[in-house]
Amino acid sequence: MARSTSLPHRTVVQSQGLLLAADGVANEQIARQCGTTPDTVRRWRRRFEDDGPAGVGKIASGRGRKPVLAEGTIAEVVRVTREELPGDGSTHWSTRLLAKRFALSKDTIARIWRDNHLRPWQTTTFKVSNDPRFEEKLVDVVGLYMNPPERAVLFSFDEKTQCQALDRTQPSLPMKPGRAATFTHDYKRNGTIDLFTALNIGTGEATIGFSKTHAAVDVLAFFKKIDKQVPRHLAIHVILDNLSAHKAEEIKTWLAKPRQKRWHLHFTPTSSSWLNLVERWFKELTDRRLRRGTFSSVAELQAAIEQWAEHRNRDPEPFVWHKTADEILAKVRRGRAKLHQIKTATDH
Repeated sequence: MARSTSLPHRTVVQSQGLLLAADGVANEQIARQCGTTPDTVRRWRRRFEDDGPAGVGKIASGRGRKPVLAEGTIAEVVRVTREELPGDGSTHWSTRLLAKRFALSKDTIARIWRDNHLRPWQTTTFKVSNDPRFEEKLVDVVGLYMNPPERAVLFSFDEKTQCQALDRTQPSLPMKPGRAATFTHDYKRNGTIDLFTALNIGTGEATIGFSKTHAAVDVLAFFKKIDKQVPRHLAIHVILDNLSAHKAEEIKTWLAKPRQKRWHLHFTPTSSSWLNLVERWFKELTDRRLRRGTFSSVAELQAAIEQWAEHRNRDPEPFVWHKTADEILAKVRRGRAKLHQIKTATDH
């Protein structure tokens, strides 16, 4: 205990003092070495006689630091943070605004927020799907992820539309100790292109294609590209969203042909792009190649995407779905119940 680097400081100091006492050192000398008073050393010794090692470092009832805040203050700070807005019309509280409201210091407010895991300055986006077939589609898609069909290839497909070839107005400054890499806030637009991607859920490999538009004819051309790549003895299952181009007459006519009987389309619920794993691939592409990239032309942008995708396909890492349909449905039901409660309370 006297050598510990993780126990409370008072426990370590008392242990050191008791070991000195065991060696016959006088109370006055122990007090000087431990930075306390002889009476305090005597109390350490008496507590050790009564409680043994369990009493070392223990704070006696009625002693220790007294609460600085009045009872109920913390609960009220938490309530106001969550349920009320500042009187100046701000959308959320700052530490200084709330400190002024309660006549406390901003550091005290910050500590209460930290202890209660509150971050008023942050927001996250969400959308609960209103698709009447939400449960049916969810169970279908999650079932494919967690129990893929045999003798088949499962793809997650989507378009990343309007990929912009952006170039900065001045050269970027390199990273150096104490400063991150920098680039100008403004940019020049050099055109856009649509990226089609089919992510093989089993292997993690991605098949990509480019087009100036994302109409039904473009989607059909990409489907035909996939059809040529997959061996004829394997079925093709595709997870995709409800874009009208995915359900166009050209697509239906092509899928109705006997040769395309192996094709099966599985649509995600509306407002549920999070259910399509290819979105995770798009995020990785954006974070690692596009956001900080500079491109003087659409051709340069296309070449950069092709290079990045080809390199990733050499050592692909599939994304693994973990949440079951029951877990997701339970969370969605809670979200819908909360939304209904809020709408009822606000009458809109």
